[in-house]
Amino acid sequence: MKAARFHGRGDIRIDDISEPELRPGAVAIDIAWCGICGTDLHEYLEGPIFIPPTGHPHPLTHETEPVTMGHEFSGTITALGDGVTDLTVGENVVVEPYFVCGECAPCKAGNYNLCTKMGFIGLAGGGGGLSEKIVVERRWVHPIGEIPLDQAALIEPLSVGHHAFVRSGAKSGDIALVGGAGPIGLLLAAVLKAEGLTVIISEPSAARKAKAVSTGVADHVLDPTTDDIVARVLELTDGVGADVAFECSSINAVLTQLFDAVRPAGVIVNVSIWSQPATIDMQKLVLKEIDLRGTIAYCNDHPATITLVQEGKVNLAPFITAKIPLDRLIDEGFDTLINHKETAVKIIVHPDSTEEENS
Repeated sequence: MKAARFHGRGDIRIDDISEPELRPGAVAIDIAWCGICGTDLHEYLEGPIFIPPTGHPHPLTHETEPVTMGHEFSGTITALGDGVTDLTVGENVVVEPYFVCGECAPCKAGNYNLCTKMGFIGLAGGGGGLSEKIVVERRWVHPIGEIPLDQAALIEPLSVGHHAFVRSGAKSGDIALVGGAGPIGLLLAAVLKAEGLTVIISEPSAARKAKAVSTGVADHVLDPTTDDIVARVLELTDGVGADVAFECSSINAVLTQLFDAVRPAGVIVNVSIWSQPATIDMQKLVLKEIDLRGTIAYCNDHPATITLVQEGKVNLAPFITAKIPLDRLIDEGFDTLINHKETAVKIIVHPDSTEEENS
């Protein structure tokens, strides 16, 4: 079968590899669609980061590069391993792409996303969504009902947004500021709107600002190149400041703005992955009693996230800006998102070249 595999920095190849074998307690899935994540781009440009390098196998998968990439994917069940009785062949599903040990203190406390050996399917090994087929442990497979398979590929990043919302402690009626309207920022905003918050987005890209407006995920869209973000947020909140803010850009200037724009005793949640250390003004954190929180991926968020989509509270279709075949992954996928990101939000990939479609 065809699979996009990471061989090293700047070296992702479409290889022909053996199909995965079904095992007890697992589920075989034909991949329908897989999204290209910002993490994939970081691996391509700067990796290996989460991908285990040669000579340093992942402690749970025991794999090293080359590994099959892709962790935002949907598909259809084709076979069930021994012991799997609560799913059916032909059922459409998404995957919560984890490897966890189940033995460390975070795992035992229920915080499996903080597992000390944690890895992601599509990064740490175990196959990936940028391929034709995958076999996944039953625990991580979530039925999606009637959600279209192309939209379902966005359930994984939407779950990232849902977990960030949960981590924030925000509630209906609160005012949220989202710094950065990339795919995660937009999908987080969709969750916040679905949960009854007023959403302010700060973003310089014209295409992404337009997407925030056209999808209705933001009540106010600001441009940091022309707006005084802090002044505008204070104006929109009667001088109080936002109740909660989310850093979704991995840009230090954005993080600094959030400290000024959030109200005293407010909450800032860092959602983005940083490729280099950030700096913060500790005096602002102390004197305003700001609560700065981290968030990584998701933990028990997929069911609630799927429900938001099934109930029509989040419409994922508008966030898909291109659909491409696997053999065009680099030139029409990675290159676009790296060098022309202002033109795209979410690009999804199908393993069959006949499925190419741009929207």
